Amino acid sequence: MNDPAHDTIAAVATAPGTGAIAIIRISGPGARQVTAACSGRTRPLRPRHATLLRVRDAQGLVLDEVVATYFQAPASFTGEDVVELSCHGGILVTRRLLERVLACGARPAEPGEFTRRAFENGKLDLTQAEAVMDVISAGSDLALRAAQNQLQGAIHDRVQQALDLLVDVTAHTTAYIDFPEEEIAPDTVEQMLSKISSADTILRRLLATADEGRVLREGVRTAIVGAPNVGKSSLLNSLLGFERAIVSNTAGTTRDTIEETVTLGGLCLRLIDTAGLHESDDAIECAGMKRSMAAGASADLVIEVADATQPPVDLPPGVIGARHLLLLNKCDLPLHPDQATRTGIRYSCRTGEGRDELEAAITALFLHEPGDLDSYAAINARHRYALLQAREALQRAADAFRAAASPEYTAVDLYEAIDALGSISGRVDTEDILTRVFSTFCLGK
Repeated sequence: MNDPAHDTIAAVATAPGTGAIAIIRISGPGARQVTAACSGRTRPLRPRHATLLRVRDAQGLVLDEVVATYFQAPASFTGEDVVELSCHGGILVTRRLLERVLACGARPAEPGEFTRRAFENGKLDLTQAEAVMDVISAGSDLALRAAQNQLQGAIHDRVQQALDLLVDVTAHTTAYIDFPEEEIAPDTVEQMLSKISSADTILRRLLATADEGRVLREGVRTAIVGAPNVGKSSLLNSLLGFERAIVSNTAGTTRDTIEETVTLGGLCLRLIDTAGLHESDDAIECAGMKRSMAAGASADLVIEVADATQPPVDLPPGVIGARHLLLLNKCDLPLHPDQATRTGIRYSCRTGEGRDELEAAITALFLHEPGDLDSYAAINARHRYALLQAREALQRAADAFRAAASPEYTAVDLYEAIDALGSISGRVDTEDILTRVFSTFCLGK
């Protein structure tokens, strides 16, 4: 019976649609045989060399000339034999070529199956596999940087640092439980607690990036709020670089929320231009202001726009969220005395003055380590859950050490923390602990 995990699979590896070039990826033990069958080539493909081939249909008619590149296992993305066929990028020719490859012995790849095989064959851990999709879907420079760092192992390396510390502690505890006749002198409680504390610090710092991870992947939901005619729509247009919203001196011009996306300070901002907040008997205006209030309350960031040439206007309570920036617009004009003393970003929608300050303020609000982008990576919801589980288990283990509890109880909590951390990378190997026990303590000589 065939094992689906060891089938030869194939799929179009480029985006659907018409383009100059498309790539059909074939992976599995029969990749070369499938390529030979659909092209009639009898000589073996040379690893990492491009070879011009003609792919023919069952009747021998040429479907397309392709460039075949062979990656010999394990030096490939999936860790298996891989052949990539670079063909002309038409929709029909790509479909015909894939059909021919499948007819010659491959089966259609399931969604994500190439990356799954890379994980199963040790080419990627789970954090890196997740980063592949983050790289593809990145909507801003910082999101792409974080995804690339994660793909290069930034999260894996930090989790591994914590695991190494815990494996040391667990190995010692296990040895003390299982081999008391060896009279292994345990480390002091302070040394054990120090290693647990160091591991916990790593986990805490990773957890601090959870909100940033959501923001990088989903964008910053940003509500632009303020009284009528303060320049909310002008700010939207200024940041976008084109006239998206109607700008008028007439109060109530914006009656519903308008949403657009822009990259600012390296972050993707999902801008929401809202209706001006003021007293009104107009039912439509009131409905628009109700939406403005809801947008402000649920936003990741609220940019309050004020007309710096006019007296300050108090906004209704509840519209300002946890992250809030005051933007004093029209700063290219003489400021009202009461506005001149307010702390806010001086901005001009007409001249663009203040944009750099706005970008810097947004970056400071949402990036935990804005100056360390070369190793920056942000965790996702799955990582966060596992890290929280690990920290809870570490706290119990630390409490057990302090209370001089039986080492069997301490070991249970330590193993639970290791299992939780191992689930982040997708590899939980208790053999590491046994190896550390025997190599470190030389049991049995």
